[in-house]
Amino acid sequence: MTATATLAARLDELAAMQPGVGPRPSGQVVAYDGFLIEASGLAASTGALCTIHGDGPPFDAEVIGFREDRQQLMSLEPAAHVRPDARVVLAADDPAIGVGEGLLGRSIDARGRPIDGGPLPLLTDRWPLRGRPQNPLGAPPIRARFDVGIRAIDALLTLGRGQRVGIVAGSGVGKSTLLGMITRFAAADVVIIGLVGERGREVADFLDKQISPAARRRTVVVAVPASHSPALRLRGAQRATAIAEYFRSIGRNVLLIIDSLTRVAHAQREIGLALGEHPTAKGYPPSVFNLIPALVERAGNHASGGSITAVYTVLADGDDVDADPVVDAARAILDGHVVLSRSIAERAIYPAIDISKSISRVMDDLVTPEQAEQARHVRRLNAAFEENRDLVLLGAYQRGQDPVLDQAIARRPAIERFVAQSVSERVPRDDALRALAAIEDA
Repeated sequence: MTATATLAARLDELAAMQPGVGPRPSGQVVAYDGFLIEASGLAASTGALCTIHGDGPPFDAEVIGFREDRQQLMSLEPAAHVRPDARVVLAADDPAIGVGEGLLGRSIDARGRPIDGGPLPLLTDRWPLRGRPQNPLGAPPIRARFDVGIRAIDALLTLGRGQRVGIVAGSGVGKSTLLGMITRFAAADVVIIGLVGERGREVADFLDKQISPAARRRTVVVAVPASHSPALRLRGAQRATAIAEYFRSIGRNVLLIIDSLTRVAHAQREIGLALGEHPTAKGYPPSVFNLIPALVERAGNHASGGSITAVYTVLADGDDVDADPVVDAARAILDGHVVLSRSIAERAIYPAIDISKSISRVMDDLVTPEQAEQARHVRRLNAAFEENRDLVLLGAYQRGQDPVLDQAIARRPAIERFVAQSVSERVPRDDALRALAAIEDA
């Protein structure tokens, strides 16, 4: 028997011993522009992972599109070495990830590798990276409250289990601190945190300062800093969402935090522009505005009895919450939003929640008519004062001209005390409601 025949027979034996294992499809690099890699001779679906063998160590790339007979890939390594005719080998054509109880208490990257110094988590199940389609009529309605232990939110912007809410803020107004409070205080079985596109230092600070040891045991962190490739940043948000979907499918009440949705949109913008999409509003291609609802709609209640209550941070460009297209797209699909104001933060009121610009679209279905009316009254007084703040501070307003503004001025100190809350203070719901009612007596 020739050497070739002997090798072929051995390969047949190995294939028989391990069904499905055999030579993997491969191709070669034919073009590279510093961002996008093109390969020929390889047939793989979008989302598939490939390994490219170049001049340096092999590195992974994701198939993000194709044109004619060429696959278009994006490297998952920021400093990969690519050479002409480099071999491209299909590594995984099924975009599914490992999930399981072994993820609790762990911090991983977008590829599921531990970044906390621990061993690889032992995972027994698989879940599609991009989720499983759901019948929108099969999801139970939002009927249960989701208390987060923050007085202003629980009393004035009551959230529901399975709700999708945005935290809209500029930079440096306490967004991370508010997320940390929600993580520690929220009544959830499991907390999934996706830190996407943040500075590496901020990732470490958030893990060290904002997640308590007690909360850490029920928390999974997926961290993808800004220095990582756009494909990895996008996969990080998808992986965090997929993990949340898995725990929801087994009946858990999950809190999903994605920080930030804007950075996810930026990653998709880079990918879309590389693929030749035409930019539209502020340079964002259409695929960005398809991505946001596709990602957000994966959260919510499930027929299993589990739920995903999702909090997405949205960065307002220049603190303008009305001019940023990502903010506008997010508000259109979310079930509410909490706006953080720089002017409130500058007055040392934290969390710097602008209660007049914030809203929970499910609140009226979750609270008593009395609480709903009290909340509306406080919001009206706050709006009246903010609209006339300059007149009041300059002394140009004479009391008695507007009864609503007179009430707003009288109750302003009580409203500011109500909104302010220490980062270590968890306020029970009953205490929050008593404080809300006390504003009327101030």
